Amino acid sequence: MQLNFSYLIKTFWLCLKAVPVTLEITFVSLFLALIPGLLIALCRIHKIKVLNFLSRIFVSFIRGTPVVLQILIVYSIVPSLLNAIVKKAGWSVNVFEINPVVYAFIVFGINSTASLSEVFRSAISSVSKGQVEAALSVGETSFQAFRRIVLPQAAVSALPNLCNLTVILIKNTSLAFMMTVKEITAVAKIEAAYGFNYVESYIDVFIIYIAVCLAVEFVFRKIEKKISRRGIKC
Repeated sequence: MQLNFSYLIKTFWLCLKAVPVTLEITFVSLFLALIPGLLIALCRIHKIKVLNFLSRIFVSFIRGTPVVLQILIVYSIVPSLLNAIVKKAGWSVNVFEINPVVYAFIVFGINSTASLSEVFRSAISSVSKGQVEAALSVGETSFQAFRRIVLPQAAVSALPNLCNLTVILIKNTSLAFMMTVKEITAVAKIEAAYGFNYVESYIDVFIIYIAVCLAVEFVFRKIEKKISRRGIKC
């Protein structure tokens, strides 16, 4: 088998232009998942009766099902539901013209919420309860103790797992092509379809994902080193 290097180079630059879309899906999804993930973690840590039960079901369902299945469910059901709601309300909105990247935000945001809740739960649980009790004994409220004592330490503890989650999410965004989102993998597939140069396209995808993931890991390592040198001001 002989590789078409001119095609490989041309497609590499085309795929590279799709990197911002992949990063947008990744970081918007993580941002959307931050607060819900933290709230779910707190519900499970403090064992709030009904919310704890619902949170456990949600996390188990999301983490126990493939991302592909979640994409198929959301991309098949959500547009139809929205269309039914729009028609019933009498609005002149074409639901099927919504940018498919919105559905990617929904799928990966939900998926990240479940994963982040476990990251936060582990990080918060690692903070000694004695520190919180000490803060309460000197007159601080529970919220102040959480914000000043627990949260800063939990944030540092969560960084390695957050890095792993980000890298996994970047790789999972390759499935967004199923929702017609033109991210890295989608661009490679489209280009490969013209001349059946799938091997070259997949090599390009491999190189780009490796480079992006290594860059993310590098940034997180820098953040960890900076925090470990200076500490966190509470």
